[in-house]
Amino acid sequence: MEKAAQIQKPVIFAVGNAPTALVSLYELMQKSDWRPAFIIGVPVGFVNVEAAKELILETDVPHIVNRGRKGGSNVAAAIVNAILYELGR
Repeated sequence: MEKAAQIQKPVIFAVGNAPTALVSLYELMQKSDWRPAFIIGVPVGFVNVEAAKELILETDVPHIVNRGRKGGSNVAAAIVNAILYELGR
């Protein structure tokens, strides 16, 4: 996350597996003025998943976040594919 935050171009994050990745993104945004262009936050699990998603919902960054414990890498990939498909139309 920290390395991607140093890229001087718009950055899009798709998180489907680790809720800690969403927490890291949130913490990076709290420490600096850096903001990603877009966040897809749909991790799956039982520990800290809902709390991590809520952190992203509190930000001013455009996002797609599902509520609850369901999600996963396949869901994140499907969202990315749908967005790319729509952009290509």
